[in-house]
Amino acid sequence: MAGRSALLLDVFPPTPMIISSRRSHGLAPLTSLYFLAIVAGAMNIVKATRQFEDWLGHRTDLVKKDLRVKHLNMKAAVFPFLRATYYRWAQVWPKVCPDLARAPHVLAVGDLHVENFGTWRDAEGRLIWGVNDFDEAHPMSYANDLVRLAVSAHLAAEGGHLALKQKDICDALLEGYREGLRDGGLAFVLGEKNEWLRQIAESELRDPVHFWAKMDALPTVKGDVPVSAIDAIEHLLPSRDLPYRLASRIAGLGSLGHARYVAIADWRGGRVAREAKALVSSACYWAKDDQGPPEILYQTIISRAVRCPDPFVQLRGRWIIRRLSPHCSRVELAALRAPGKELRLLHAMGWETANIHLGTKTARTPILKHMQKQKGRWLHHLTEEMLNAVREDWRIWAKEGYA
Repeated sequence: MAGRSALLLDVFPPTPMIISSRRSHGLAPLTSLYFLAIVAGAMNIVKATRQFEDWLGHRTDLVKKDLRVKHLNMKAAVFPFLRATYYRWAQVWPKVCPDLARAPHVLAVGDLHVENFGTWRDAEGRLIWGVNDFDEAHPMSYANDLVRLAVSAHLAAEGGHLALKQKDICDALLEGYREGLRDGGLAFVLGEKNEWLRQIAESELRDPVHFWAKMDALPTVKGDVPVSAIDAIEHLLPSRDLPYRLASRIAGLGSLGHARYVAIADWRGGRVAREAKALVSSACYWAKDDQGPPEILYQTIISRAVRCPDPFVQLRGRWIIRRLSPHCSRVELAALRAPGKELRLLHAMGWETANIHLGTKTARTPILKHMQKQKGRWLHHLTEEMLNAVREDWRIWAKEGYA
């Protein structure tokens, strides 16, 4: 490695910014390009994307026009780039943060970020807030979710979506996570005890009139639809033989290119909608070149977590089925208006991450011991490392990526 490092340093001479950053952390100076050449085996983001999409295309029928939308969004700004490229994160993270990647493992969210939170109704009809997408669930270090969440919060703050100082982000997340672990977790019921969070979650963008106007604007599906998707959707509709319109939907970024179908119907004086999204196993399998039997762990992680589950979220075959409604959907950055409550919101995100990790019953004590041994602002320093890697990848994609 020493010889290889010396050779690459000749090709990519160090820059003052990177030298200063890494020296302040007690780390050897690296340039961003040198850094990525080592961690990704000289595979840049463009090549990684092509290889991942080839892998993905062998596991599900990709919607090519949606992939083009994804590629354009990846060029637009670094925050959507982060959201769209979990496969690259899974490839780079264990090499950027090798010690942390070997920390106590949990069944983790994987693709955790500040827009991966939303609301739903539980079996009692109560409004619940928490993580609402587990497409990339996979066993890995607990720290993966914390670092990725912190990186996304930094980028959201830089984009003007959250009024936060960078130095406070990791502290708030880590404090919430540690308290959640120590207290054994507790779900966020948006009733009498979490009024401040309900005010953030209930925005004008989630008004029923606005929501159903968006649903009505979705294009009707033309062409064949997999029988398995139709069966999965109809299983979750409120009555048998209910007439519905089947529409296609573009949503999210990480899963753009996966087939999505939405059934929209009138039922007993109101509207109902059910969505089926095609799933594959986590991109971690691709990143590790794992030839073992792949698993989709979506249902497993939501069943084990400290949670008030959404009874309408079900994995049926390779389709994840859910109810869509004004209060059963993701909370987007555009709706995150939390003046004076931003740090409290990050604290809650850290706590909810602990709720998920507590689903791995044996992990609580080892994680707390591991965190206690970490020195200084460890989460802050490692978040900076991954921020550098993500930004460099985005610069390359913005210049050389395809659309």
